[in-house]
Amino acid sequence: MSARTEYTGPALFSFGFRPFFLAACLFAVLAVPLWLLIWQGELTLGGPFLPSDWHIHEMVFGYGAAVVAGFLFTAVPNWTGRMPVRGRPLALLFGLWILGRAAAAGWLGLPALGVMAADCAFLAAVIALIAREIIAGENWRNLKVLVPVTLLGLANGLFHFEAITAGSADVSRRLGIAVLIFLIMLIGGRIVPSFTRNWLARKGGAAMPVPFGRFDAVCLAGGLAALSAWVLAPWSEISGALLLAAGLLHVMRLARWRGLACLADPLLFMLHAAYAMVPAGLAAAAAVPFGLLEPAAAAHLLGIGAIGGMTLAVMMRAAMGHSGRPLIAGRALTAAFALVLGAAVLRMAGAGAALAGWDGITLSAALWTAGFALAAAKLGPWLAAPRLGPKKVSGRPETKNGPAAQEAPPA
Repeated sequence: MSARTEYTGPALFSFGFRPFFLAACLFAVLAVPLWLLIWQGELTLGGPFLPSDWHIHEMVFGYGAAVVAGFLFTAVPNWTGRMPVRGRPLALLFGLWILGRAAAAGWLGLPALGVMAADCAFLAAVIALIAREIIAGENWRNLKVLVPVTLLGLANGLFHFEAITAGSADVSRRLGIAVLIFLIMLIGGRIVPSFTRNWLARKGGAAMPVPFGRFDAVCLAGGLAALSAWVLAPWSEISGALLLAAGLLHVMRLARWRGLACLADPLLFMLHAAYAMVPAGLAAAAAVPFGLLEPAAAAHLLGIGAIGGMTLAVMMRAAMGHSGRPLIAGRALTAAFALVLGAAVLRMAGAGAALAGWDGITLSAALWTAGFALAAAKLGPWLAAPRLGPKKVSGRPETKNGPAAQEAPPA
């Protein structure tokens, strides 16, 4: 049977973005209220992690890894021209992700090393499959994407190792967040100006976003240096200086992409607003060594604002473009994104803030949950159903000139 025959299995497993984006949204809805109950002492979980470690691990290596996998297994076929991973292999990969979540929660009754093996298997499989596709497609220049994804897998292994040997994770907490932030710098730095340029060109805009150049390379190098310092020495004043400098560089980088010109398109502007959380989070982390902010506040601005905001914006856009729907956010998805950014702001305020008897942490959790619940309700049916349009769901999600092709992430 030809590899290019039409796919006839469940639509959910026809492309990587479908199961993993749906799982990420649903997991975001469930995991944060679950953590809130644990934090309030009303619930306990088994497994090898301390409660705070479980929360951090699952948001970075559970939610975050699912979004990374969904993005890559959708983008790589566009880069390589090869057929996507779909059907049974994709379902098995998805099963590995679920296995990791169950193991980390202690539901499988595995010893610590067994939990480590079950959980790390998912990212190891993702790395192997992405490497196979890029090499088979001879798409050599995109091999570089394997570096941060491999680092994410190593950070996950280190997280388990620290939990087993030291009782709690430390360096690996920040490393996992840092890798996701760098992926936003790297991939967001391609897709945000690219999609903005396409939109402005259709609107007849005169000034366009500045294309990727040497300044962007300087921003990436500065971001890498600052994030590395934060991972290894978060209390160092040198780290603080590097983080502040990197934050300023990324403010200037964002300003070159003409975000204010696309205010009329909320779906596009979300990408700019989410990227703005990167320099905001770097600046917040820079304030920690000088005693101006608590470490948890800075980490949550990066985690909720930058990672949560950008991944939600990307999932919305990909779900629309690759399911044959118009790229229009609508009220529900615009509200979902606003709620997640609001959650980032309230988490910065912390337990000291209060409204109607709710502290800032509880309010933040409520806004995050409501935002992703809205997103799941809207995106879920799209992700589980076949692509709209005259063509059936086939090996590729787009035609040469179709909407999904126009939305394909730049190589």
